[in-house]
Amino acid sequence: MPLSIVHGDITQMRVDVIVNPTDSRFSGSGGVDQAVHQAAGSGLAQECRQRKALRPSEIGVTGGYDLPCKYIIHTVGPVWKGGWANEQALLRSCYLNALFRAAELGAESVAFPLISAGTFGFPKDRVLCVAAEAIRDFLNLRDEDMQVFLCVYDRNAYRVSRRGELERFLNATRKATLEKGMAMPEDRSRRIAMPKMAEPAAYEEAMPWEAPAPRSLEDWLKKQDDSFAVTLLKLIDQKRMTDVQCYKRANVSKKTFWKINNDPKYKPSKPTVLAFAIALELTLPETEDLLRTVGFSLSHSSTFDMIIEFYIRQGVYDIYEINAALYQFDQMCLGC
Repeated sequence: MPLSIVHGDITQMRVDVIVNPTDSRFSGSGGVDQAVHQAAGSGLAQECRQRKALRPSEIGVTGGYDLPCKYIIHTVGPVWKGGWANEQALLRSCYLNALFRAAELGAESVAFPLISAGTFGFPKDRVLCVAAEAIRDFLNLRDEDMQVFLCVYDRNAYRVSRRGELERFLNATRKATLEKGMAMPEDRSRRIAMPKMAEPAAYEEAMPWEAPAPRSLEDWLKKQDDSFAVTLLKLIDQKRMTDVQCYKRANVSKKTFWKINNDPKYKPSKPTVLAFAIALELTLPETEDLLRTVGFSLSHSSTFDMIIEFYIRQGVYDIYEINAALYQFDQMCLGC
């Protein structure tokens, strides 16, 4: 998927470019900056000593040295002052400037940390929101795919919006599902007794056929519903969207979209199908219909499914907000 939220150490990311939040002098004195300098080795420190000072949102490029990347893009994030000193705009510029420079370098993959979320004091949930919006806007401008990773070292260090409502929905749904599953007949013997087989006539009366049995398998297969690809293209037309608008909103790569439409053997994963449902702003019944084209469904026994249902019921179709919630609950993100 074009944007992935991952849990891990950015210095271990095997990408073309990593972005390092530093201070004006590239000092490597704390947080991610210190970790990057330590992992890159002495060559990075020597190059940084020759660089001119940076102002907030400006960038500088160095080699990757001992890191598993080709380049390091250094940027100075804003210090949080309560939100009144243009911090959000400066932070957004950090992400966008780094992305445009990475594109100039020919990078196909970039990894970011949460810039300014450490010693600079920027609230982590706000950083995540600004980062996701900036990356989304950049990816929407590009024809070619770029894989962008947002590295979050501490999964529980931030709170997603609507977290309270989401938790209440999950708890209530789980409770209802548990109570339904625990319900037992009063007579214990009924629960363990083998059911008596119905007589054929009684069975036919209880479960009548809605239509005559097909004459042959070939006749039956002629009634097959539209494939996922055909259904998806029809929905895109109904929503008056272009293919590009749809797969970008779905956080799906151009390569994956091509496979869906050109490879009859390709079966999209459930997160990919749901990503398109979110991009197309489908209702819950429409989402279920789309899932059925590839043999999937939503279930209240799955935290992943319940989170998706919650946001659809809320009328929230921002895939990056949904992915942030999925990530915090240790679930697979939407897209491909």
